[in-house]
Amino acid sequence: MNRFRTSKYKNTTPKIGKKEEWISNTHGGSIFSQGNHIKASSKLVVFSTEQAGGGMLGLSSVKPGADGQRNVTHISCHSEMVCDMDFSPFDEGLLATCSGDETAKLWRLCDPELGQPSEPELALHPGLGKLELVLFHPTSSGILALGATNSPLLWDTSRQDSPLAVLENHGDQLQSLSWKHDGSLLASSCKDKMLRVFDPRAQLSAVQSTKGLQNNKDSRILWTKEDLLLTTGFDMMRGREVRVWDSRKMTSSISSLSLGTSNG
Repeated sequence: MNRFRTSKYKNTTPKIGKKEEWISNTHGGSIFSQGNHIKASSKLVVFSTEQAGGGMLGLSSVKPGADGQRNVTHISCHSEMVCDMDFSPFDEGLLATCSGDETAKLWRLCDPELGQPSEPELALHPGLGKLELVLFHPTSSGILALGATNSPLLWDTSRQDSPLAVLENHGDQLQSLSWKHDGSLLASSCKDKMLRVFDPRAQLSAVQSTKGLQNNKDSRILWTKEDLLLTTGFDMMRGREVRVWDSRKMTSSISSLSLGTSNG
């Protein structure tokens, strides 16, 4: 059984000797999914669980109640495993989820002590197979980036019938997506070992790309500040590595750090 420490997402630092708090019966990750298995807004925490049903999420408050306890409730979100989840940067109670059942959904969550919705506010059906990744746009309310098996797409949630754009197919499984902080660019990492940067307003193909990963094992990409990207992945010897890239010129990384060898 996997467990998350509540101190991982509390805004306080545990004192030495203080008893640690846990939320039990949670599922912290899966080899079948590229997305997140825990996410938090300023008030709520959601996480994948081992409850029966496969598409269940656990919901709790970031802060404990007056009695010092956290109530955990469970929400049936999908007919298959929830692959990824993300809270809206504009509404801390609005959660996007995606799943192996090929849908993405928006949920209006409330305090865990209250009743949660049995139906989503919105369900999207791109028709591109299993959805692995979901990410809210950081500056435009209602815009989502979705990752199907090898196709990133953008969706305006006010238009349910079709996506705004389907970006160029990747050569293999999408592993991560990340928006630049101003929302102008979208970066991806992929099992084909490629890193790509898109300007979706200008074109559907990548504006920058490089074969920057040595190993096709799990990778992540993240915008840091200005034009810098950070990636995590593995080298040919299965050593963990972190690299920093200039998104304007991705012929080679500008910095790297080795973190040791994986036994997985």
